[in-house]
Amino acid sequence: MLARPWLHFDRQKQWHDSRRSGLLGIHVVSSTCSKPSYASLWKNGWFDWLWFGDAPKPKELDMSVAVQVETKGLVPQSVTAHSNHVTPFVALLKACAKRKDLYQGTQIHNVLLKRDLLGKHLDNEGKSSSNGAGHERGARQRCLGYGAVLGAAVVDMYAKCGAFQKARQVLDDLPVRDVVTWSSLIAGYTYYGHATEALDCLDQMREEGLSPDPLTYAFVLKACGTTKALDKGKRLHDEIVEKGLHGKDLVLSNCLVDMYAKCGALSAAQEVLEELPERDVVSWSSLISGYAGVGHGEKALHLFEQMQHEGILPTSVTYLSVLKACASIGALDKGKEIHDEIARRGLLVNDVALGSAVVDMYAKCGALPKAQQVLDELPARNIVSWTALIGGYAHQGQGEQALRCFEQMQCEGHSPTAVTLVCVLTACGTIAAVDQGMYVKCGAVAKAQQVLEGLPVQDVVSWNALITGWMQLGEAEQAFKCLDHMQRKGFTPTSVTFLCLLKACGNIGAVDKGEQVHDEIIRQGLLEDDAFLAMAVVEMYAKCGALLKARQVVDELSIEHVVSWNALIAGYAQKGQGEEALDCFASMQAKGILPDAETFVYILKACGTVGLIENAQEYFVTMKSKFGIKPDLEHYSYLLDVFGRAGHLDKAVKVIQKIPFSDNLSAVWSALLDACHKWGDVNVGKWAFEQVRQLDRSDTTVYDIMGKIYAAAGMQHDAENVRSMQRKNSVV
Repeated sequence: MLARPWLHFDRQKQWHDSRRSGLLGIHVVSSTCSKPSYASLWKNGWFDWLWFGDAPKPKELDMSVAVQVETKGLVPQSVTAHSNHVTPFVALLKACAKRKDLYQGTQIHNVLLKRDLLGKHLDNEGKSSSNGAGHERGARQRCLGYGAVLGAAVVDMYAKCGAFQKARQVLDDLPVRDVVTWSSLIAGYTYYGHATEALDCLDQMREEGLSPDPLTYAFVLKACGTTKALDKGKRLHDEIVEKGLHGKDLVLSNCLVDMYAKCGALSAAQEVLEELPERDVVSWSSLISGYAGVGHGEKALHLFEQMQHEGILPTSVTYLSVLKACASIGALDKGKEIHDEIARRGLLVNDVALGSAVVDMYAKCGALPKAQQVLDELPARNIVSWTALIGGYAHQGQGEQALRCFEQMQCEGHSPTAVTLVCVLTACGTIAAVDQGMYVKCGAVAKAQQVLEGLPVQDVVSWNALITGWMQLGEAEQAFKCLDHMQRKGFTPTSVTFLCLLKACGNIGAVDKGEQVHDEIIRQGLLEDDAFLAMAVVEMYAKCGALLKARQVVDELSIEHVVSWNALIAGYAQKGQGEEALDCFASMQAKGILPDAETFVYILKACGTVGLIENAQEYFVTMKSKFGIKPDLEHYSYLLDVFGRAGHLDKAVKVIQKIPFSDNLSAVWSALLDACHKWGDVNVGKWAFEQVRQLDRSDTTVYDIMGKIYAAAGMQHDAENVRSMQRKNSVV
C-alpha cells in the first residue's frame, strides 16, 4: 500500500470526532473560514467547516453545485490536482451519506469516475511507465493518495446508504486501500446488521497487511456481539490489550463490555467494566442490559444502584433495561420508583419506547390499573404500548378488558401484529368469547395464524410469535407445522426461532421434537458460533431428563463455551445428581474452560442436593481465591441452603452474618426459617422470624411457618400469639 505523507493523519482525533459527529472521515488540516456561498467555497477549496462534521441541513444542500463545478471547469483537468479540489467532493459525499441520498451520491461518484479522480488509470500508467523523475513519481503518489481519500468517502457514502454491492465494487477497484477505506465498509455492514460480512471484511483487510485501529475494533466488536461470536471477540480483546489500547479509550472499552454482554459472557463483561479507570453511563448500561436480557433482574438492579452511587445519571437506554429487569422479577416497588424518576426528568414526553417499557413493567408486575393509567397519559403510544397492556390483561385472565383495549387500539389506527393477535386471541379463551366472533385456546392461535397469512407484509418476528403461541399451549405439532409453513413462505428460521422451540420443548418434555430442532440447527451450522443456542440445546435435553445426550452435545462442540457447561451442570443439579454435576465441573476445568459466577451457583446447588457440605465450603472459598469471582447474594443463599438442608443451622447463621450486602436479605432469612421448621429449632427460628418481619412485613408465609415451629414444639400459646400478630397487623 502506498503511503500518504502529504496528509496530516490524526487517527485518535478522527476516532473521537467520528463519535461526536457520527461521520467517518479522515482528518485533513487546512485553513478555516466562515460560510460563504457554495460556488465560492468550491472554487477556493474552503470546505473546512463542512469537513469537520458541520454538514449543511438537507434543505440547505444544493447538489447542483456538483454539476456547476464540472461545467465551469472547476474540476481539475490534470491528475496533479491540489488537495483543495478533493475536500469539497468529500464534504458533499459525507453530506449524502448523512442524508442517505443515494441518487445524489451516485451523481458525485460519476463525476469522480469521469475525471479519473479515484486514480485507477493513473495507477495503471504508473505500473507500465519507467521510473521517471523523482518529482513526477511524487506527484503520482500524491494523486493516488487523493484518490484513496475520495475512494474512502465514496465507499462510506454507499455503505451508509445500504448499497453494499456498489461499496464493495468501489473498494475493490481502488488502487490504494487503507484501514479507513475498509473501516467505512465494515461500519456500514455493522450498522445495517450484516455482522457476518463485517467480520469477513476484517479478515480480508488483514490479508492485505492492514492492522485495525480503535475505530475498526469498535465496529467489529459490535459485529461480534450481534452474531454472538464470543471466541472472535475474545481474540480481538487480546489484540487490543497487546496493542496497549485497553482502558485508554472509553468508547472502545465500552464496546468490549457490550460485546461480552451480548454474547452472554456476563462475568467477562463485568470484569472489563471493573478494570476501567473511568466508567460512563454507556459502560454501565451495556452490562445492565446484558443481565436484564437473560432474566437476571436482581443482578441488573444491583448494578443500577452501583452506577447511581458513582454519581452517573441514567439515560433512556439505561431505564429501558432497568424496567425490563423489574418486570422479569416482579419488582413493582422498584419499578414505581424508576417510573417516578423518569417522569420527574420529563423523559416520557418524546420517548415512545420508554413509555411502552413502563406500561410493560406494570403489566408484568400485575399492576394493570396503573399500566392502563400510564398508557392513557402517554402523549404518544404505538402498537408496542398497546400490546404490552393487552398481554398483561391476557396473562391475568382478564379477557374482556383485553378485548376492549384491542378495540380501542384499532380505533386509534394501530394495526395489530401477530404478537398482538396471539395475546388477544389467546385471552379470549379465558372468557370463551365465541359469541364475539373469537376462537378459544388453540382456535385463537389458529385465527392469529390465519390473519398473519393474510397480511400483505409478513416477517420472521411474527412467525416466531405464532410458534411461541402454539408451544405455550403445548401444541408442539402445530408449532412445527407453523415452522414448516414459515419456511415454505421463504422465511429462514433465525436463532430466535430455534430458541423459542427449544425452550418450549424443554418445558413440555418433548425430547423427540427437541431432537428435530437440534438436527436443523446443526444442518444450518449455527451451533458452533452461537453460545446461547448451544446452551439452549443442552438445557432442553437436561430439562427432558436426557442428561447423557446433553453431555454428548457439550463434548462434541468444537468451540466450547462456559454457558454450555453451565447448562449441563444446572441440569444435573436440578435432577438431584450432584456427583455428576461436580464431575462435569472437573471435566470443564480439565479442558481449560474457566468457570464464571453462574457456574458456582449451580455447583453450590448441586452440593446441597446430596449434602456435600465440605465440598460446598471449598468451592465457595476457591471461587474467589482461585478464580477471582466475588460471591453475590445468590451464592450466599445457596451456601446457606447447603447447611440448612444438612441441619447445620449454626453454620447457616454464620453465613448470613458474613453477607456484605444489605439489600434483598428477607429471602435469605426466610430460607433459614424454613430450615428451622425442618429441624425444629425454635430459638434460631424465632430470630429469623423477627428479621424477616423487620425487612418485609408483607410476607404472609413467615407467620404460618413460625406458628408451625411453635406448634411442633408443643408451644401452643406462642403459636396462638403469632396468629394474633397476623390479625393485629391485618395480614389475614
